[in-house]
Amino acid sequence: MNLSPEQKIAGVLAPLFALRTETDPGIGDLEALRQFIDWAAAIGFKIVQLLPINETGGDHSPYNAISSVALEPTTLHLAPGSPADLTQEDFDEVIAQTDLEKLRKGKVKHDRVRKLKIGLLEKAYAAFSRRSSDDDSYASSFDSFCTTEEAWLADYAFFRALMEENGNRETWDQWQQEHRAAESARDWLAAQPFAKQREFDERARFYRYVQWIAHEQWSAIKTYAEERGVGLMGDVPFGVNYYSADVYSRRDEFAIDWSGGAPAEPYFKDDEFTQKWGQNWGIPLYRWDVMRGRNLDWWRLRVGGVRKFFHIFRIDHVMGFYRIYAFPWRPGRNQEFFPLSWEEMRERTGGWTPQFYPRDDSTWENCEANRREGEDYLRVVLEESGDTRVVGEDLGTVPDYVRPSLHSLGIAGFKIPQWEVKFGRVTPGSEYERLSVATYATHDHKPIRALSEEAEREATPEQEQARDALWKIAQFAGIEPRDGLDFMTDFYPAIMHALFQSNAWMAIVMITDLLGRKDRFNVPGTAANSNWSRRMQKTVKGLEASPTIRKRMRLIRELLEKTGRI
Repeated sequence: MNLSPEQKIAGVLAPLFALRTETDPGIGDLEALRQFIDWAAAIGFKIVQLLPINETGGDHSPYNAISSVALEPTTLHLAPGSPADLTQEDFDEVIAQTDLEKLRKGKVKHDRVRKLKIGLLEKAYAAFSRRSSDDDSYASSFDSFCTTEEAWLADYAFFRALMEENGNRETWDQWQQEHRAAESARDWLAAQPFAKQREFDERARFYRYVQWIAHEQWSAIKTYAEERGVGLMGDVPFGVNYYSADVYSRRDEFAIDWSGGAPAEPYFKDDEFTQKWGQNWGIPLYRWDVMRGRNLDWWRLRVGGVRKFFHIFRIDHVMGFYRIYAFPWRPGRNQEFFPLSWEEMRERTGGWTPQFYPRDDSTWENCEANRREGEDYLRVVLEESGDTRVVGEDLGTVPDYVRPSLHSLGIAGFKIPQWEVKFGRVTPGSEYERLSVATYATHDHKPIRALSEEAEREATPEQEQARDALWKIAQFAGIEPRDGLDFMTDFYPAIMHALFQSNAWMAIVMITDLLGRKDRFNVPGTAANSNWSRRMQKTVKGLEASPTIRKRMRLIRELLEKTGRI
């Protein structure tokens, strides 16, 4: 696909889990994505952006996956005739145990959906095993996949089978004592009776099979998107889950006593801890010296995985390659430290404090070292990405050297219009660098409709922040604020035109902003049940059928044509 920055394009961001179809099992999957690609293509969008698609853990956060490469099983479309050995009889047997109508209502019930999909995959695997035992050639594709992906797949499958031994919990430091380290776990397995070893190996093989099916389906959807003239944009978080197969299996490459995050950020008014101390994401720090000694093979595997399924990928918190803010405690202790003063905190940590790693930017020498090392790591990412284009999420507290560095590497950064303010002036879209991605919101932010409602409420810090953001968006869009402005009639067309009119290579609209809705997919710093579970009100076909939405999308297409993005 021609995705050169010379041609301006537009896209839509939609979390896969949020999409609906008439027959889905309570979560958006690859059938929903196929329909959504058709819908987006008809409007004129050239990009469909997704959140990370790696297998999630107990908190269901796509940014906290239990593997940096393995794909999330609930994304798979599992029905008779899909790329899995699933018969109608087996499908009906599993589905009969679930009230699908209830499962589809409201938010994603992650645990129930996962149980259903794993049940379907187990039926498919049993059929595959029976068939392949009679026909060696039938298993050849699976065997070839296992051989090709062995560098990450073996550790992942072993970890996943151990999870089952420990109540399906990924929290490896709370497992049976002999399971808490990979070496002792392998010794434990070797000491088990033959029947137990065979049972364990069979479960590991099942998880290899799941990943094979996942790779087949995701490869097919990438091809389908290409045929429709749509590029898929993926997402690679800079960090990796502490409770992941990666950290468990490659312990010496991670500094697990420290947690990466971001410094204090006043923007998130609904999170007092973030305003005081920063965001503690719980991701272990990288031991770059060890990784360099191995030619950064872990990063090469990770990038090699994502490039198979996407035409572009976004690196979440790309600044982490240069330096990352680190806490000397894990997130579970945040509330313990929240009320403390700086000195009280130091006493409790033995003198350690939250700080930038591997070094801060307090001197010119530190800045140069951070820039140089960050560029070295990112060159490896670019080398492994091949023809897949890379963009970097460079939002938050950004050192002066980061954006010029990214630009020199050919990595597009982000432009949030309401944050692009210099000397009190909102930067016009015409002044955006071509090598950039313009958007009003990411998955972490309130949709503009929600900001509009917030701005009309009683005076609070949140209301003041919403009014300030809307005022800046209005300036960016050339709107004269006045009483009686209607959001959909006066505000919506102007802000969409301004975004598309900008000089940025890509203009991305979050699905909630595109539809003029106020639903929020995630509130940073919280563990609310609504995070990562909110679904769209309508199915994809319902979007096509709605007269109101059809009219709105005709406007969007006209704006895309007018601004040269089609």
